[in-house]
Order: sequence, then C-alpha cells, then structure tokens
Amino acid sequence: MTIADYVVVGAGSGGCAVAYRLAEAGKSVVVIEHGGSDAGPFIQMPGALSYPMNMAMYDWGFRTEPEPHLGGRTLATPRGKVIGGSSSINGMVFVRGHAKDFDHWAEAGASGWSYADVLPYFRRMETWHGGPANEFRGTDGPLHITRGPRRNPLFHAFVEAGRQAGYEVTGDYNGEKQEGFGPMEATIWRGRRWSAANAYLRPALKRPNCTLVRAFARRVVLRDGRAVGVEVERGGQAEVIEARAEVILAASSINTPKLLMLSGIGPAAHLSEHGIEVVADRKGVGANLQDHLEVYMQYAAKKPVTLYKYWNLWGKAFVGAQWLFTGTGLGASNQFESAAFIRSDKGVDYPDIQYHFLPIAVRYDGKAVAEGHGFQAHVGPMRSKSRGAVTLRSADPKAPPLIRFNYMSHPDDWTEFRKCVRLTREIFAQDAFKPFVKHEIQPGSGTGTNEEIDAFLREHAESAYHPCGTARMGRRDDPLAVVDPEARVIGVEGLRVADSSIFPRIPNGNLNAPSIMTGEKVADHVLGRGMLAPANSEPWISPSWKIAQR
Repeated sequence: MTIADYVVVGAGSGGCAVAYRLAEAGKSVVVIEHGGSDAGPFIQMPGALSYPMNMAMYDWGFRTEPEPHLGGRTLATPRGKVIGGSSSINGMVFVRGHAKDFDHWAEAGASGWSYADVLPYFRRMETWHGGPANEFRGTDGPLHITRGPRRNPLFHAFVEAGRQAGYEVTGDYNGEKQEGFGPMEATIWRGRRWSAANAYLRPALKRPNCTLVRAFARRVVLRDGRAVGVEVERGGQAEVIEARAEVILAASSINTPKLLMLSGIGPAAHLSEHGIEVVADRKGVGANLQDHLEVYMQYAAKKPVTLYKYWNLWGKAFVGAQWLFTGTGLGASNQFESAAFIRSDKGVDYPDIQYHFLPIAVRYDGKAVAEGHGFQAHVGPMRSKSRGAVTLRSADPKAPPLIRFNYMSHPDDWTEFRKCVRLTREIFAQDAFKPFVKHEIQPGSGTGTNEEIDAFLREHAESAYHPCGTARMGRRDDPLAVVDPEARVIGVEGLRVADSSIFPRIPNGNLNAPSIMTGEKVADHVLGRGMLAPANSEPWISPSWKIAQR
C-alpha cells in the first residue's frame, strides 16, 4: 500500500510546483501521473513544438463537441499526458497575465489573489534572464525565463511596425508594462524546454520524501466527507493511494472537474443521471469553461528571410542535428520571439488583444502553407464573454468528458474579432513591413466586410489551447464557486485544487505561468505558513485609455 502526507494528482504545471514546495518543507508527497516519459527530443527541443501536441503518446487527445457558432466544427483540445503535463507539449510562451486580471479575481471573490498578492509568487518561481533585476522580476526561482535571439529581421519589423502604427513599445510585458510591442519570453533554458518537470519535479524527486507513481486516477476516495486518498488503476489493478493530510487535484481544467464529478462532487442532477452518489452538490464543477480563440493572419514574403527554407527533409535534419549536438541554432528557440498586447478601443483600460509573431506561415499541426516564404501573427481577443462546460459522458473513468466551449456564443466576440483582423492589417501595412510583405495570404484581400470576416472566423478560428475556469475560486457562500480562496473544495474536507481550473476569469496571455504560480501559492496555503508579503509595485496603465485606443 502506498501512503503519503499529500497525494497530488497530475504532474503538470500546478502539480509539479505544489509537490516541489511541499517536499521542500519536509512533507511526504506522492505525485500520480498517467502519462509517460518526457525524455525524447520532440519534447526537449523547443523548435519541435508542433510535434508533441499532435502525438497520442503525449496528449490526452480530447476534442470538443461540435461548436454551433463555428459551423459545427470540433476543435482539438490538447492536454499533456506526460511528465510535465501541458508544460511539456505547449509553445513554451511565458506570460504572467495583466495586473488587473488578478485584481478582477479578488473582486470576484478570490480574496488574497490580487496582483499585489500574486506578484511575490511570480517572483519566487522564476530566474529571469531578460535584463537587470527589478522589483517586478525574480532572480533565484526554479523556472528559467529567457528570450530568443531575435536574429531574424522580421522580429524587429513587427515591433517597429507597432511603433509606427502609434502603439506603445514595452521592454518587458511581464514586468511593469504589459501594453505594447516587444520581445516575447519563453520557458527555455540552455536550448531546452524548461518545463515544470525540469524546473520542479526532477529536483523534488531527488528528495527521499517525494515519489512519482505512474497510474491512471479514477476518483478521489471520500470517507465521512473527507478526502482520504485516490483510487488509481496500475497494471490493470485498482488500488488506493492514501493521503494522511490532503489530496490535491492538479489534473487540468478538463480532467480535474471530471475527477471531482466521478468522486461525487458536482451538480447533483448531472451526477444522479450517471448513477453517481452525490457527496457535495456544487453546481460550478465543470461550468465557467473559458479559452482564448485566435486566427493566424498570414502574409507571403518578398524576401527569403523566413524559416520556410528549412521546411523540408534536409532543412529539418540540419536544424535537428545542430540542436542535438550543440544545443543551439533554430531548434533552440520556439520561434515566438516578438509579441504585443494592445487595447481594442478607447475606454478599454488594459490590453484585450494579444499577438504572437512567427517568421513562417504554418499551421499548429506543422503543415506549412502552400505559398512558400511567409510569416504570420496569431491574434485574438483576451476576455471573451462566452462560457462553456465540461460534463461527464458516462460514469466510466476511462470515458473522455464532454467538452463544450460555446466559442463565439456572445455577440461581443464577433465585434472584438473583427477589430483584431482590421487592426492587424493596419500593422502589416506600416513602412517597417514594406520590404517584406508581398500580399496577404489569409484571410486574403477579398475578406473585407463584416460578413466576409465572420465567415473566415467561423472556418478558421483556432483554440490557443488555454482552457480554464472549471472549478472556479470564490467566496464559500457563492453557490457557483467550487474552491474557496485557499483552494479548498467547498463541501468536503482535505481536498484542494491547484491548476487553471480555479481561475475565476481567464487572464491575458498564455496560461502556463499563472498555473505554476497557482501551484506555488496553493502550496503555502496547504502548509498554513502564511502568504508572502503583498507587493506594492504599481503596473503601468495608459494615461489616455479613456479617450484613445493607442
């Protein structure tokens, strides 16, 4: 029988961080992970990022139900089924989120999670290599944060075009000033993917009090309203891994609500439908599902300066061999080296549009566009009002859950996305891109009216793979909250959640950074040692936001 003080389900961004801090404090920890090793070059080589996300051995392979507002398309919803979780298959982009995102969390009932409260955890978790130390950045955490070399002239053209269009430029979107165009940051260190597994789990497993168990979690075992362990399947046999103190779910915003429901915690009527005994009737379990959608604005290039020249067997072999033998070259970067956060309109107080710039025109599944040399910007609104849900397909733990995002179900989404398309065209029309832009590939010059843009969106909008919110944090008397501000599941004892499920609202940007921060902060709640002292660093807000878009 396996027993520990704490049993953590999921070796992903939040789970690795929480296990590291608990083990560091001398507690015994078992981490349960269904996925396999992250040792292969497809995961560790940053330039190969399009591979692991599309490999069944590393990904749970979830898909949405047909999305009614996207012409009935079913979209891929990748989640890492591997050591390191989604931090081992993501694009390695590091974005904390805007200060006001976390202030909104606190206003929504997650007291103690305002920007002042979470900034010390963002600092504790990182070693930042982007510039001189300052009050916003950390210098001695487990997670290395770096920037690409930006040798390609297109990275500079993108930032300069933003400046020419009248937008702010920022030296550090994760520091004082998110708004503007500037360098993108990544969880890459010494040419390798610096996942939560590399940063947190491997050091934790070197301690005698932290163990990794490779097994499939079936449900949380509850006795008299208290979590006492996790039922797993290992080698075809069911067994219980017991927790002396607490069980901590960090299984992703898709699998965490599924596990809660299979354990009897969720909307009573839905659980009863599936013959599951109701332990705690929590309507919010699985609800409040959010994501970022984006489109790829693609342009054909006048000059052969893009990565397309390597998009063939010999080119890929060269890049791969160079990385394998030296840890350097194009394979050592995720190629997302310039970024931007802008506001869509006057009266919007902080950025609500994000850009990832890429010096090749390519799809996420690694298929290059037919036109050859090109480049693209991924763009999408940050704060969609559309909400979906994760529900059970059946009471069988092996059955994948039903995932319905209800993308584009709110009319404001369409208005915001049209702005994204038009503002992006304006950026690529600036003088900085004159030497490089041949013509627009996608959406294409024939896509100008609202109706034409909407038709393009229906067919081509893609998930940015940022699902969250399905076990949201709030006040204990909030009927739709699932966890309280200490991440304790409301209605049972000894059970917490430490992943992106608990986000009340999706933050600006990619979710790896706030998920790791969540693991760091939840660990301190678990240990009952008091929080790090709140910061008093003031973020930059545009002084003219009420009257000007830029």
